[in-house]
Amino acid sequence: MKQKALVVFDMDGVLVDVSGSYRDTVRRTARFFFKGARGWESLPEPLFPLSDLARVKQRGGLNNDWDLTAAVLSMLCFLAEDLPPFSAPDPWPEYRLRISRADVIALARFLKNTPFPLSRLMEKTTGTLHDFVVACTPGDVGSGNIIKQIFQEIYLGPRLFQKTYGLSPLVYHGEGLIDRERLLIDPKTLEQLFRRHILAIATGRPKSEADYPLQRFGVRRFFSAVYTLDDCLEAEKRRLDTGGESVSLSKPHPFMLDALETAVGKDATRFYYLGDMPDDMIAAARASAPFAGIGVTVVSSDKAGLAEALRNAGAAAIVDDFRLLPALLDS
Repeated sequence: MKQKALVVFDMDGVLVDVSGSYRDTVRRTARFFFKGARGWESLPEPLFPLSDLARVKQRGGLNNDWDLTAAVLSMLCFLAEDLPPFSAPDPWPEYRLRISRADVIALARFLKNTPFPLSRLMEKTTGTLHDFVVACTPGDVGSGNIIKQIFQEIYLGPRLFQKTYGLSPLVYHGEGLIDRERLLIDPKTLEQLFRRHILAIATGRPKSEADYPLQRFGVRRFFSAVYTLDDCLEAEKRRLDTGGESVSLSKPHPFMLDALETAVGKDATRFYYLGDMPDDMIAAARASAPFAGIGVTVVSSDKAGLAEALRNAGAAAIVDDFRLLPALLDS
C-alpha cells in the first residue's frame, strides 16, 4: 500500500461553489453601497458579470472577499461624483448623508455600455483605495466597517448574522446567500480519498463560515483539521504580543499549510494543496513542506484562462473533474 499524502483543500471554488454566495455578495454589496445616490435606480441589475469579477480576483492579492469588495467599490467610486472623504467616530450617519448627495449617473452609463467594466477599470486605476471607501472600512462589523457589515448581512442573512455578531442587521433582511452554496466534490470521492490519505482544509473564511457548509453537507468528518482566517488572526496577534512585527498570515502566506503539516501531516510523505486562485499556488510553493499546488477549474467560467493563471503561479497539475483526483494523487 502506498504511503499517505497530506491533501489540503481550499474551500471557495474548490470544495464549495460560491458563485451564487460570496461572489454574488460582492456584487450585491457594491450595488447596495450606492443606494440613495442620484441615479441609483439606473444602475444595472446585476451590476457587472461574475466572470468580470473573477478576473479581478485572479490578479492576486485579494484572497479575502471583504478586500475584494473594497477594491471593486474603489474602482466604481472613481466614476461616481461628489464622494469626498470624511472622518467621524460613527461613520454610518456621514456615509448615508454623503451617499444621498452623490451622483452615480455616469457610473450607471459606464456599467451599462461596457461589456467587462471591472476589467476596463483595472486598466485605468492604480489599485489604490478610494478615500471614501477608506472612510467606510475602519473597525469591524458593529464598530464602523460599513462595507464589511453590508457584506456580512447579505451573505449570512438575518438569523445567522445575529447569531454570529449578536447584532440586528441594519440594512438587509432578505435571504442569506450562504444557503445558495453547493458542494463541488461528491462525498463518495471524499470518502475514497479519506481512506487513502490525510485530508485537511486551509481557507480564508472565518471559522463559523467554514463550519456551516461542512456541517450542512455532512462532510466535516473527512477532514483531520480545518484552518481558517481565525487561526491566522490569532497567530498574528500572538506575534505582536511577543514583540514580533505586524504581518498578514493569510494566503499567499504559507502559515496555514505549515501549521497543518505540523498538526496532522507527520505521517505524510507527499503534500498537495488544491486551490482555484494564484495565491493558493504561491502559498504551496512557499510552504516549508514540499507542497505541490493543484489548480482547480471545476466551476470557472473561463477554464482556459484560469488554468493558465494557475500554471503561471506554479500549479503542478490542473483538475477539472474531481472524479480523476484519486488517480492523480496516486500517480
